[in-house]
Amino acid sequence: MSVNIQSHVLVPQHEILDEASAKKVLMKYGVDRSKLPKIKKSDAALPEGAKIGDIIQITRKSPTAGVSLYYRVVVE
Repeated sequence: MSVNIQSHVLVPQHEILDEASAKKVLMKYGVDRSKLPKIKKSDAALPEGAKIGDIIQITRKSPTAGVSLYYRVVVE
């Protein structure tokens, strides 16, 4: 029996940002990729096709904020 971690109810949505969206996020927060929190390439929650250096947007449901966005950069 195999479980798809990405579609599990407890795993928040992970999506790869395109380069234009990634630049907007970096500008908004005034950081470069090296300053973002990291996520390993081997993480089972990563979307298929994620490459080292990609920025991942994680959408989490929050009881107080409704929805909150987090960003991670893929590392080896």
